[in-house]
Amino acid sequence: MSTDTIIGLIALTALFAAEGWLPAYAGRGQRLRHGANNLGLAAVSAAVGALTAPLLVLSVETAAAHGIGLCHTLALGWPACAALTFVLFDGWMYAWHRANHRIPLLWRFHRVHHTDPAMDSTTALRFHPVEILLSALANCLVLMALGMSLGMLVLYKSAMVLVILFHHSNLAVPARLDARLRRVIVPPSMHRVHHSVVRAETDSNYGTVFSFWDRLFGSFRLRDDPEAIRFGIGAYDDAAWQRPLRLLRLPLEPSPSRSRDRGQADLSPAAEAKP
Repeated sequence: MSTDTIIGLIALTALFAAEGWLPAYAGRGQRLRHGANNLGLAAVSAAVGALTAPLLVLSVETAAAHGIGLCHTLALGWPACAALTFVLFDGWMYAWHRANHRIPLLWRFHRVHHTDPAMDSTTALRFHPVEILLSALANCLVLMALGMSLGMLVLYKSAMVLVILFHHSNLAVPARLDARLRRVIVPPSMHRVHHSVVRAETDSNYGTVFSFWDRLFGSFRLRDDPEAIRFGIGAYDDAAWQRPLRLLRLPLEPSPSRSRDRGQADLSPAAEAKP
């Protein structure tokens, strides 16, 4: 079991327990069933991820053997290369996430993640296995372009899993702490907006670890009333569609309209620019 997987399991257990004590959205029933459904799908995706792991290793080893990639070209030492590639790989994750919302074929698989009507820490692992496969194949090219080592990749993935579990969680985070965290990383206040049923909000806050990508590329949004956010895509959010087997076939189902007024009224531009 890899280091990032161990870290993820420990963090998931801690956050799931904390969500029961200090929930941001209270009154949710059947937490265990909801978590089991998400983790059931996650288990299938994890198996696909394990099968693609040798491709990631091959990409890293090929880049190292032939001096391919940014780090090898610039002859950077490990600390400088690790810092640079951490930031750049996170930038790639922002771009890939945004593409999953903009390209119809990718959205068909990514929407499985967004059909969760009760977002919590287990939602962070709710991805269709085909999305995991496509992401892994794309990551192979990025790893070679950056010249990342396996150690650098594990470092990034370890940090990534901690942040995504946290910002998907149903944990009540004090507003002042959330605002401070938001200066650097993506906190729950940002990612809850991203899971909103409103199209203009779903298509915002794409950041994975760092929050500055959304500010830099104009996709940053906040809500004055986060307690009123309705999660989902406006379809496939009933209990029958939350079972793993149904989620696996969901990409084959018709796509609901993604009009800008889906679910709720759009926000004013002023609401987008909050720090």
